[in-house]
Amino acid sequence: MSKSNPKHTPKTWYRLDLSAIVYPTLQRRDFSSVYRLSVLLKDPVQPDILQQAVDIAMKRFPTYHSAMRKGFFWRYLEPNTRPGPFVKPDIRNFCMPMPFKSNNRYLVRFYWYDRRISLEAHHSLGDGTGGMYLLQTVTAVYLRLLGHEISNGGFVLDVNETPDPEEFEDAYMRYANARVCPPRPAEKTYRVRGTQEPFYTLNVIDGIMSVSAVQKVAKQYQASITEYLNAVLLYSLLQKQEHDFHLRLRPVRIAMPVNLRRFFPSKTLRNFITMVYPSIDPRLGDYTFEEIVTQVHHYMRYYINSKFLRGDITTNASTQRNPLIRIVPLFLKDFVVRQFYQRVQDKNSSAGLTNMGAIRVPDDMKPYLERFDIYMGIPYSQRTNCAIVSFEDTLTVNFASCIIEADVERRFFQKLVEDGIPSRSKVTGNCNRTRAHFIAMNQKGVKSYVILCQLRGKTGPVLKILSALQYPCYQST
Repeated sequence: MSKSNPKHTPKTWYRLDLSAIVYPTLQRRDFSSVYRLSVLLKDPVQPDILQQAVDIAMKRFPTYHSAMRKGFFWRYLEPNTRPGPFVKPDIRNFCMPMPFKSNNRYLVRFYWYDRRISLEAHHSLGDGTGGMYLLQTVTAVYLRLLGHEISNGGFVLDVNETPDPEEFEDAYMRYANARVCPPRPAEKTYRVRGTQEPFYTLNVIDGIMSVSAVQKVAKQYQASITEYLNAVLLYSLLQKQEHDFHLRLRPVRIAMPVNLRRFFPSKTLRNFITMVYPSIDPRLGDYTFEEIVTQVHHYMRYYINSKFLRGDITTNASTQRNPLIRIVPLFLKDFVVRQFYQRVQDKNSSAGLTNMGAIRVPDDMKPYLERFDIYMGIPYSQRTNCAIVSFEDTLTVNFASCIIEADVERRFFQKLVEDGIPSRSKVTGNCNRTRAHFIAMNQKGVKSYVILCQLRGKTGPVLKILSALQYPCYQST
């Protein structure tokens, strides 16, 4: 494989896509729109080889090899010619804020720990799909440098080809052509109350289970995996609200990104997602779990189709196309967007859930990989974010929140156990995180125990048992 990349002529600057416009506006000292993607290899990472892989692969991704700039009316990206980004050992609390002038102005970070390679990226560069293309391409180049034969395909791009101009496009504007702009949910929803963690301390719970086991249970409820796990999270939030004894019940709603590439053909590596909001209103009465699954199932079938999604992105694009808004100075745009997000948009959901689905990997690359992880990072306000990803028969559920209490997460995994889905955990990667949660399962005789633990690591990891849930024995993974 040639380590050289053919010269391409990038644009002198890149306009932020429709979603990316919002993320820099919301940037503050204790919040940054940063997500993390990780791949766990079968063998320990060699950081010097990984750095070479990053240097080679990054040339294939011009929009990730860029810096954020601010004009009078809009922000934009321009090619970054500074050294970097540099591979670093992993840190205690990941998804830290990403100031635009730090890290040689790069908005991506690469970390390694033991067998894990991690990518952190600012959401203004692209969504999780674009980030996964970068992570897998870096991993493929890394394995090739070790002497392995790795094909292109799936999320692995050819580092020797010139980037397709369509990879840089704002795909929203191409498909935002519906004749009507549907309304958005605006009612205030239930928010979890809890003890705020210290500055930028991220609580993490990782659950690992079998795809086939989850699929079997979901099929029993006549639902997909995404529908079933959405229902489990809604069910957990409803239980939490009932336990908190609120004088006034509020709707429970989940903000779920939808990958628009499934419905509108596009090669873009930038943001191309929109949000849907499956919800349950407990003011209408008590819901059984079966009723929640049914409602989520029909909601997904009704709203997740090209017609409704086209209308939704047209709503988003309408402000961008308004000639009066375009000439408003940037500082005024920032003020209005922040006020709208804080007062309306952020209050529309009780939690976030994203499912990246099954990761596509070249067949000759699979023997070197164990699993993937996704973390949505610190939420804008108090809530938990849940990310789901699967590889082969391994499904990973990654929770991230800024609340010390793990009541919602505990109820979530408890429901999975009640439905007969075995969960296990490995404390891999950076096991000295300041705060982390994990799930462990032990079998003793004819009983199984799911133990929820909290790992705290100030001067060293200290294990604290949160709860132990005992259930009849089932087949373990």
